[in-house]
Amino acid sequence: MDNQKLHDAVMAALGTVIEPELHRDIVSLKMVRDVSITPDGVAHFTVVLTTPACPLKDVIYQRAKDAVTQVSGIQNVDIKWDSNVPTDGRIFGRLEMPIRSIIAITSGKGGVGKSTVSVNLAVALAQSGASVGLMDADILGPNIPKMIGLGFDEPRITPEKKLIPFEAFGLKVMSMGFLADPNTPVIWRGPMLHGAIRQFFSDVAWGNLDYMIVDLPPGTGDAQLSLAQSVPLTGAVIVTQPQSVAVDDARRGLLMFEKLNVPILGVAENMSGELFGEGGGEALAKDRGVPFLGSVPLMANVRIGGDSGHPVVADAPDSPAGLAFHALAKAIAARVSVSLLAQKQTIPLTVIK
Repeated sequence: MDNQKLHDAVMAALGTVIEPELHRDIVSLKMVRDVSITPDGVAHFTVVLTTPACPLKDVIYQRAKDAVTQVSGIQNVDIKWDSNVPTDGRIFGRLEMPIRSIIAITSGKGGVGKSTVSVNLAVALAQSGASVGLMDADILGPNIPKMIGLGFDEPRITPEKKLIPFEAFGLKVMSMGFLADPNTPVIWRGPMLHGAIRQFFSDVAWGNLDYMIVDLPPGTGDAQLSLAQSVPLTGAVIVTQPQSVAVDDARRGLLMFEKLNVPILGVAENMSGELFGEGGGEALAKDRGVPFLGSVPLMANVRIGGDSGHPVVADAPDSPAGLAFHALAKAIAARVSVSLLAQKQTIPLTVIK
């Protein structure tokens, strides 16, 4: 078989490989590029994933290998990997900023570890190779600077008069905690909160981001409404403890975002284990017909990491909590890809320069 026919046969074989989350073949999804075959029968090609945090990368590898090695004349495969996160066209259209997706992390009540989830999720996504921004939208009670190991320090300003976000653990970070004296309470009414959240988008030099993680204050108040009204949200992640009182509040938060027409990416259960029980988050997800993204066990090193500014996914990635946060990040990234590629307003997979 000549090289062109062999090339065509390899592409035909790859056309039978179904992406497990998107349920379409990887050729029609334009996930295959740079196909070449060496004289010794090795097929070389690159698979472009829809997220660097793809949870089913190994499945795609095995399916592609099995399909291609069935082609007569192919002895083995050499698969390289790349990623290209789909862009939410609504963001690009309204904000004119190179941010591909905006994910709100929210909870119905305080004390469920929502900021802990936000920080560790953002770091896990950055560790996968994604470009990630972390916005602390809890204007009145900002905790992100301490949890990420950054103290009070005024940000520098670009010549265009935009704030330069701080960087830590591969993230770009902005918080009111960098702009206000930590010993002075921020006492603002709703319109001022609305303005601050808008400015955190328009007046910060975020640059190119695959994911913007927005840590919201607990509840269903001004900050949630302001965010939903100010920017197109790719989706919301509802964080809850397993206990029923936390789940009841989380349900109210979930319903609020549904009424605001914000896609629900799923429910995450934090602090799962003997103390607070387990299963409440999964039951809520089932009741509302949304994905259950996973649970994170209640462990001392999670709390210690937050207090010391060393997130557990960075300091103890192989611990049960570290592995759980990495699994949560992969689940959320997958839901973002599925949600965006199912929407008509999605911009095709192209690299933003």
